[in-house]
Amino acid sequence: MIQYALKCTDGHRFDSWFKSADAFDKLLSAGMVNCAVCGTTHVSKAIMAPRVSTGGAETAQPQTPTPAPELHKQVLAELKAHIEKTSDYVGDRFVREARDMHDGLIPERPIYGEARVDEARKLFEDGVPVAPLPFVPGRKTN
Repeated sequence: MIQYALKCTDGHRFDSWFKSADAFDKLLSAGMVNCAVCGTTHVSKAIMAPRVSTGGAETAQPQTPTPAPELHKQVLAELKAHIEKTSDYVGDRFVREARDMHDGLIPERPIYGEARVDEARKLFEDGVPVAPLPFVPGRKTN
């Protein structure tokens, strides 16, 4: 695992963990790294101080400030409200709908729903533009 200090074009700074440097590069080039504050995909690595273990007692290292937990909750609530307002909830039909849109079988529209990790990974590998949501969608009855 590797932690990067990141920043977006609007100047927001935040930290995020990635499996590896290659994983970060792949996700960034696929447009799947988003600002934790505003959601933009125009993100880059920020300058950060390295953390070096000397084998002795750890000393505090300067870190990039991250938004307060209250701000995270507010931003996630706003993101969820925006997605629910501007997208169609397709539930467990998400994989089929996303693939059919990608293949040109049905008109494109913003959707969200549920998929197993292996199904989402297959969509991503096949070039279907998908991204995980940082919240559990509310189930709609209609």
